[in-house]
Amino acid sequence: MEYFVQQLINGLTLGAIYGLIAIGYTMVYGIIGMINFAHGEVFMIGAFISLICVMVLGMFGLTWVPLALLVTLIVTMALTAVYGWTLERIAYRPLRGSPRLAALITAIGMSIFLQNYVQLLQGARVKPLQPLISGGFEIMRREGFVVSLSYLQLFIWILTLVLMTIFTLIITRTALGRAQRACEQDMGMASLLGINVDRTISLTFVMGAALAAVAGLIFLINYGVIDFYIGFLAGIKAFTAAVLGGIGSLPGAMLGGLLIGLIEAFWSGYFTVEYKDVASFSILVLVLIFRPTGLLGKPDIEKV
Repeated sequence: MEYFVQQLINGLTLGAIYGLIAIGYTMVYGIIGMINFAHGEVFMIGAFISLICVMVLGMFGLTWVPLALLVTLIVTMALTAVYGWTLERIAYRPLRGSPRLAALITAIGMSIFLQNYVQLLQGARVKPLQPLISGGFEIMRREGFVVSLSYLQLFIWILTLVLMTIFTLIITRTALGRAQRACEQDMGMASLLGINVDRTISLTFVMGAALAAVAGLIFLINYGVIDFYIGFLAGIKAFTAAVLGGIGSLPGAMLGGLLIGLIEAFWSGYFTVEYKDVASFSILVLVLIFRPTGLLGKPDIEKV
């Protein structure tokens, strides 16, 4: 029982990272019907910006961890959002009226470009970071096995919950959210009603990139090591989470991320770690066989 609880805690922490990245996929797909396969690289860039920011703050003597993390979070979200906006403006907006295959190929090309861009700037070697948050709570102990919840895991859970609440309120209660939902239903009619479609889509990319930046910061402080390739596998897992939860649904993206994290944690804990990815994708296949729209997705009704 104690081992099960520990793996549950680990799985929820990993799932929070996948969920934050998956929201970017599902927001972009919900509005323009396109999978932004470069989103994983935006997450990777967020992790590198976080590392650089932490190092710069340390050079200037800002070593109080709460303030350093707050400044790093704000700077990372802002700079990564610029990357998201630039990506949409340069790579995707000119192809908005083109066949979806053209946009898909462009997304894959941008993914490869961003990987090599970071590799050239930062090098191919892994970049380590000393632990910033240590300590935690002892939840239970039995026969020498201790179940613990670290302060870092608690910080990740609280940060994820706060950001999910903020972004949900933005989408459901603000003019931007109404514009996004209008563009999702009918982009042409939304434009006729006075909604600036280009600005709405750009802001959607900005919001998705900001959440990916948070995931990058969480990944950095949780694992303590990053490289230019971390965005590829994390992006594939997050895309899987978005499809599993129901692509186009924000709660579905977070639910899918949590499920993928839990599947990986429990499979690694009770079976062999080499096949944890196989387990995740197998669950996805089974879900899509019996529920093609995902767990919380809605059927796409084609207008005639």
